[in-house]
Amino acid sequence: MAKTKEKKLREPFRIKKEIPLLPGYIMCVAWVVFTIMLVGWVMLASLSTSREILGGQLFEFASGFHWENYSNAWSSQKVGVFFVNSLIYTAISCTIIIVVASPAAYVLSRFRFRGNMFLQNMFATALGIPVIMIIMPLFSVITSLKLTNTRGLIIFLYIAMNVPFTIFFMLSFFQNLSFTFEEAAAIDGCSPIKTFWKIMFPLAQPGIITVTIFNFITIWNEFFMSMLFASKSAVRPIAVGLYNMVKGMQYTNDYGGMFAAVVIVFAPTFFLYIFLSDKIIAGVTGGAIKG
Repeated sequence: MAKTKEKKLREPFRIKKEIPLLPGYIMCVAWVVFTIMLVGWVMLASLSTSREILGGQLFEFASGFHWENYSNAWSSQKVGVFFVNSLIYTAISCTIIIVVASPAAYVLSRFRFRGNMFLQNMFATALGIPVIMIIMPLFSVITSLKLTNTRGLIIFLYIAMNVPFTIFFMLSFFQNLSFTFEEAAAIDGCSPIKTFWKIMFPLAQPGIITVTIFNFITIWNEFFMSMLFASKSAVRPIAVGLYNMVKGMQYTNDYGGMFAAVVIVFAPTFFLYIFLSDKIIAGVTGGAIKG
């Protein structure tokens, strides 16, 4: 019955209504074709030799597919070490960010107290401060404390960089949740903390999933801070590791391995978009809907 109702609600295709949208369709198709061609070229290059890449012979497959490029990049170029480092940084940082930012956003959105708007404005202001403005004093303090090249520092910096955005993002979700949930919980004897973790936190799941995906992509691809504070290969994340690998191409000339490393780098975010795109859309639009 639900499917038949959906079919009835759909408007019939009308050429006159679609003609004004034709330029948008053309742009979308052109962008999709360009993206597929770009990603396809990188995939083919990751399975080719340096001679085939430099000679423009990617589509000839004269020497077959070179899957060893991935194993060489993973082991000899230390991409495996960088990948694991980024996985550790991203998983721990995203978890702590949600644990810290969600209660803060809940309190700021549901309770009225002196300084509430001031704190919200401070978090909003923090979003507009570029990293380059604070990097010099931050670098001076960290080097004086001798904390460079430590995993704890990298994780702390990632958390500090993304907490303001997460709080600002989650505010709208908690503001749009109905107060009847808290009133019912209070009647049943739930404390405010228990009400948050048992009722309000699960209700904000679409926003939590969406902001976690955004934080994952941001932390996974972060480069500038990591380049300054993670100079040792043992603690480098994958973005800095790939950059150093590209710099080393003048000595190794292993372009197939380099493009294999590129595929390894963008694979996690690519699959996130493929399998969780509906979650991202639901989370972005969900904050604008009154609960």
